[in-house]
Amino acid sequence: MSLELIVDARKGSIWLALLRDGKLIELHEERGNNDFSVGDIYLGKVRKIVPSLNAAFVDVGYEKDAFLHYLDLGPQFNSLNKFTKDTLHGKQSVSDLLYFKGEGDIPKDGKINDIISSSQPILVQVAKEPISSKGPRLCAEITLAGRYLVLVPFSDKISISQKIKEPEERKRLKDLMESIKPKNFGVIIRTVAENRKIELLDQDLKNLLEKWKTMYANLKISTPPKRVLGEIDKTSSILRDLLNGDFTNIHVNDETLFGEMREFVTGIAPGRENILKLYDSKISIFERFGITKQIKTLFGKKVPLPSGGYLIVEHTEAMHVIDVNSGNRKGADGQESNAVATNMEAAEEIARVLQLRDMGGIVCVDFIDMHDRENNKILFEKLKSHMLRDRAKHNILPPSKFGVIEITRQRVRPETDINTSEMCPTCNGTGEVQASILYAEEIESNLNYLLVDRKESHVSLLVHPYLEAYFKKGIISRQVKWFFKYKKWITVRGVTAHHLLQYSFVNKINEEIAL
Repeated sequence: MSLELIVDARKGSIWLALLRDGKLIELHEERGNNDFSVGDIYLGKVRKIVPSLNAAFVDVGYEKDAFLHYLDLGPQFNSLNKFTKDTLHGKQSVSDLLYFKGEGDIPKDGKINDIISSSQPILVQVAKEPISSKGPRLCAEITLAGRYLVLVPFSDKISISQKIKEPEERKRLKDLMESIKPKNFGVIIRTVAENRKIELLDQDLKNLLEKWKTMYANLKISTPPKRVLGEIDKTSSILRDLLNGDFTNIHVNDETLFGEMREFVTGIAPGRENILKLYDSKISIFERFGITKQIKTLFGKKVPLPSGGYLIVEHTEAMHVIDVNSGNRKGADGQESNAVATNMEAAEEIARVLQLRDMGGIVCVDFIDMHDRENNKILFEKLKSHMLRDRAKHNILPPSKFGVIEITRQRVRPETDINTSEMCPTCNGTGEVQASILYAEEIESNLNYLLVDRKESHVSLLVHPYLEAYFKKGIISRQVKWFFKYKKWITVRGVTAHHLLQYSFVNKINEEIAL
């Protein structure tokens, strides 16, 4: 298995595509404004307490108040609250918690109005980004995530990832943390810390303590609502969380971003910086790696399966519904074997689509009916095995008597929704077709204008692949005729991102030429 990260820097945003063995499994867009991202820490102000919900609404600067439930306060909330008040009033003079006297834990079944009051300042962390008409969801159990460790202030507990199975390694990591962690700071040891040297873990711990120090310095001079510590950008967070031996290449099409990422990789994984590659080509980076085509295939209502079957994906306010269809697939061994083969193939693709689109909440999957109960059991295990790679928390229920499998998947960010439909190039969505539009002649007319009237020295034509084939068809193709006419070779490139009759001209440095 190989993992590749493709980074496409565009105007105003950065697109990140994660490929596993060439298949697109994650897609993220990072905009210039990264406020209210998961992990951001804010000094908020309690606006309203709702005893019936055992929750409060907190102003963190978003257009809608954020939601904070009692169960998300965390056991050490009293200690955090004391630290926040003392810092704002100048009584807490250092970020170090060595001499900080903590408070007792709050009761598990307590009431929120007994713990906090309206208008009080409160330190909170974004647990879920704003989704649809809802504001952010908050928690008050502050954690700072690093490459190998997660720092938990106001706790002395050391937790180790359950994926680290070896007893000796677990004991080594726990003894190590007990010897280097400061007082009143707990630590969660991540899976990637397994078999790592003490120098790497110690440096990661120092980096996290430095972030805590930065948060403290910002908190001292803040008035609510105010962000006091921002999470790192998505590019860096993906590298921090996923970078391992399976990563083969990271392709970046921007020189400045390439330098920043190289420096980041050097810091978290010394010796791995050679996997970064600066992409420099006239063909767009998403086009070169087949990502544009995969996006159009996987983000539509109908998602095709390799064997000829397909998925129908429907979104409602309350849930997502996926229907599995065999399409034109014909099995030689009968209906049951055909259903089994299609369902197994669909299980893998469904796990991929859920992760790629970041679909959360309730998902109901209607697989093709199978009469053999053993086959239903095999399908259930197959789907679970494919979903193991998904980093989001999820739960899968066995097939019901109707053959429907229900999945719940954690939603922490807005669902990635890309419109794959295209406006009709002939009628421009009006439903009225004009008499006769000769697109080839229109392109040639504009080409003649650029080369003869404006005397452009270098012109390339970008069109849909269907039109590319039309202009290159035959020994004496239109492209060859242009060469004889203008004494210049006009490069014709097919771009799947273009709709059927869309075209554009670019110069030598791949900049679009305005007509």
